[in-house]
Amino acid sequence: MSVSRDKKRGTWTVEAWYRNSMGERHKKTKRGFTSKKKAVAWERDFLASCEERVEVTVETFVKNMYARDVYPRLRTGTKLTKDVIIDKYILPFFGKMRLCDVKAADVVRWENWLLEQGLSQSYLHTICNQFSAIFNHAVRFYRLPQNPMLAAGKVGSKRPEKEMLYWTPAEFKLFSQAIEDKPLIYLAFLTLYLSGCREGELLALRPEDIDFELNVIRIRRSYARIKGEDVIGPPKTRASKRDIVMPSLLREELHDYLAMHPEIAPTDRLFPVTKHALSHEMKRGCDLSGVKRIRIHDIRHSHVSALINSGYSPTAIADRMGHETAEVTEMYAHLFPSTQHDLVEALDGVMSDV
Repeated sequence: MSVSRDKKRGTWTVEAWYRNSMGERHKKTKRGFTSKKKAVAWERDFLASCEERVEVTVETFVKNMYARDVYPRLRTGTKLTKDVIIDKYILPFFGKMRLCDVKAADVVRWENWLLEQGLSQSYLHTICNQFSAIFNHAVRFYRLPQNPMLAAGKVGSKRPEKEMLYWTPAEFKLFSQAIEDKPLIYLAFLTLYLSGCREGELLALRPEDIDFELNVIRIRRSYARIKGEDVIGPPKTRASKRDIVMPSLLREELHDYLAMHPEIAPTDRLFPVTKHALSHEMKRGCDLSGVKRIRIHDIRHSHVSALINSGYSPTAIADRMGHETAEVTEMYAHLFPSTQHDLVEALDGVMSDV
């Protein structure tokens, strides 16, 4: 036992010997514990983390081992999202429990607590996915026997609770006419509607990303404003890196705008505005045109709706949108024409031939 009492200060001190990743022996001293129990608990967690065992608390595992392994691979915005979920919804309930002691029954009680917080179904789904990812990481790399969430199940739903809003082509035309007095803003919304790109992808576009010879927009980056700083990083997912073929109207408008503004360098942001500015202009355009107010992200849904109504398959739409086919099928299932009547008619025809 390397825990001792400082009689002068009335506190407890830990002196723990450990080996680093190079096998070298070192001593770690930690002072100021108000009780022997707290000092012993800290020593246990510290030594377990050095040996990379799951006997550490959930807080120690998440803040040290999980963050060290996973965070360098994530975008800044994704890290912040994880931190908010972990600090607000996971650690208050599980922080002091050892990771290896968390059972399915504990997860069920935690999920019941989450259900009392008044969160949306989609956010509940996101929180559960984040915690499950932590367990999966421990299973894969730190010999945790199993992910207790597999037995407990998850609460929430990936599908949005509210009806998905989108503009028809006629509604977008009315909106776009109302904002033509600001050419850059008009072009930004036209690009969103006719390309289906995400808002962050739009705001990261550079003139060099537009290939007029091949008639494509190359999506290679995404923009975010994080803690007052402009951050340009990779797109949301691996599938998000894609080439979007431009409709003729969009191609002509982008070509004309760049021809009129030779001062824009190939590596400059084509749309040097913020998400807040776009949101303000969207409200202005809706007020002027009288079309229903939707979110900027719903313009992406509007693009998908137009493609579905034109008869394109989920696979073709997924490729254009930077999604997996299964995501498109699940997210937009209610927009695809139902095939149930056609199936029944086909079966009736089969039986009539018997």
